[in-house]
Amino acid sequence: MSSKNPILGLCQQATFLISAAKVDQCPDDSGLEVAFAGRSNAGKSSALNTLTHANLARTSKTPGRTQLLNFFRLDDERRLVDLPGYGYAKVPIPLKQHWQKHLEAYLGSRESLCGLVLMMDIRHPLTEFDNMMLDWSKASGMPLHILLTKADKLTFGAAKNTLLKVRQEIRKSWGDDVASIQLFSAPKRQGVEEAQLVLAQWLGLLEDETEEGEEA
Repeated sequence: MSSKNPILGLCQQATFLISAAKVDQCPDDSGLEVAFAGRSNAGKSSALNTLTHANLARTSKTPGRTQLLNFFRLDDERRLVDLPGYGYAKVPIPLKQHWQKHLEAYLGSRESLCGLVLMMDIRHPLTEFDNMMLDWSKASGMPLHILLTKADKLTFGAAKNTLLKVRQEIRKSWGDDVASIQLFSAPKRQGVEEAQLVLAQWLGLLEDETEEGEEA
């Protein structure tokens, strides 16, 4: 790939594919897909929209609006998936249980899943849900990339300090290789290219560059 950001074109042409309430309603389990997860109100939909330069995911001031597995097409072989927001107190218990059941079924069975992007509000990182996802990533060997969202809500120095503290805690509790992590702000477009390059690597868009570098 000659472009420094090989996923940019695909992100710009991303389109809604399908919503699924259950795993058996998901698209064919082929190709590659990256899923976006996060506690309710962690800025997941805003991050997804910013990364794709599109208004793909519905954003709302009311947490818990993402109640389905929402699939977005990049091309015939690549997809992004917006997973249900988790942990909003006002959602009825049966609905919470439904989300958790099908979220676990999706994560445990989806062969095309090649990476997980986990959104954490930088002001409230490492919640119970975040820890669960880190546990799952370590146990399954699934690549995990963390966006510390809403970084613009803190001063630059405070944001950097939080990044270092969260990185240290993850290394201490889960090991060095379980996850990569970065600062992210949708309104300021901070960290967008860094996150896109992670997606490009997972979705097989950097292989040509790697091979060219090895040959050189």
